[in-house]
Amino acid sequence: MLGAAADNYTVGDDLGWTIPPAGSIAYKTWANKKSFQIGDTIVFNWTGSHTVAEVSEANYGNCTKSNPLALYDSSPVPITLTSNLTRYFICTVDNHCSGLGQKVTIKIGGDDDHWWEGNSASSPTLNIAALLFCSAIAAFFLSY
Repeated sequence: MLGAAADNYTVGDDLGWTIPPAGSIAYKTWANKKSFQIGDTIVFNWTGSHTVAEVSEANYGNCTKSNPLALYDSSPVPITLTSNLTRYFICTVDNHCSGLGQKVTIKIGGDDDHWWEGNSASSPTLNIAALLFCSAIAAFFLSY
């Protein structure tokens, strides 16, 4: 059986990797229109002074530049998507991320491939509470 052909995506399409004119919504809109799959390649292309840093979700949210998972400073940067994880990329130059919105989230696979990723920060707490409640009920019935 033949697998689907991998696709190549230029981040931002014609805009490329630059300071987005409308802030981070430009890259969010671009990424939400794509269906990234394992084996696809995203390519960051830019001119001028930019970088691409892959960061954790927490560092993405507040544009923390320190301790990136990977840092690239020369265009183009091709990145092959190898697993169904959500990946986070920012520019580390000046305030390009924090003040100007040069960042993008890449969600690989469909929603069913992300069942373990919570929909909110409180999801782990709710899951633990549900587990403890079910354990208490089971212990109650097993004691009789």
